[in-house]
Amino acid sequence: MPQATRPTQLSPSRALDFQQCPLLYRFRAVDRLPEPSSKAQVQGTLVHAVLERLYEVEAGRRTPEEALALIEPEWARLQAGEDVSGLFSGLDDESSWLRGVRRLVETYFSMEDPTRLEPYRTECLVTTTLDDGTQLKGFIDRADVNGDGLVRLVDYKTGRRPPERYSEKPIFQMKFYALVWWRTRGTIPKLLRLIYLGDGRFLDYSPTREELEGFEKGLKALWATMREAIATGQFRPRQSKLCGWCAHQERCPEFGGEPPSYPLPTVLPGLEMPPT
Repeated sequence: MPQATRPTQLSPSRALDFQQCPLLYRFRAVDRLPEPSSKAQVQGTLVHAVLERLYEVEAGRRTPEEALALIEPEWARLQAGEDVSGLFSGLDDESSWLRGVRRLVETYFSMEDPTRLEPYRTECLVTTTLDDGTQLKGFIDRADVNGDGLVRLVDYKTGRRPPERYSEKPIFQMKFYALVWWRTRGTIPKLLRLIYLGDGRFLDYSPTREELEGFEKGLKALWATMREAIATGQFRPRQSKLCGWCAHQERCPEFGGEPPSYPLPTVLPGLEMPPT
């Protein structure tokens, strides 16, 4: 069992966890309770690894054949570092899953021509500390910078593009990256692009300075709320339709469960909180 930790940084995924359900955030970020990997999650990891490796070869070799040839060694590498033994019911099931991986990689080539791209960086770690001490951290799948200095941040998704009314979460993630990029490099990205390989569609968004300033204020307020929860150990569950996919229902009071004892020292609400 991983050792509990006191979170000191805010990432887009953990921010979304807290907004969805504070107790889920606690289980993932504080207790660090294990969760079984799903086929979709592992598929996403594999496809991301293949596309990252693709941009490590010279532009002229970035062909569908080259990308498909990367699947087997990247799958072997992933298996060596992660236990996926219970993911498939048998060899036929795994073979069918791998065919799905190949389809996603092939779809990528119908959306972009990687021989014409020279990314500034792939799998780009970005971090910054805001003026109130809030620490932000994220990984951008790909950052492109053209000759005029215009920036495009790209994220690959292996699912289908969500309807407009459900696009808030992916846009939140990309605004997070855009804010960190701006605060560390002084340039507001011209375009935020999500590439949905599940149906070959894009979701593009162009942030403004005013939007990012407002987004920054929201993150500061969110982290203040999260810090208080971390200090006091008070994480209220929030029931929603997403509970059906949660791996921690047996520990959740909303489903008759009981969370484990809080593993960190606590202070009473309203008292001075420990520094991050």
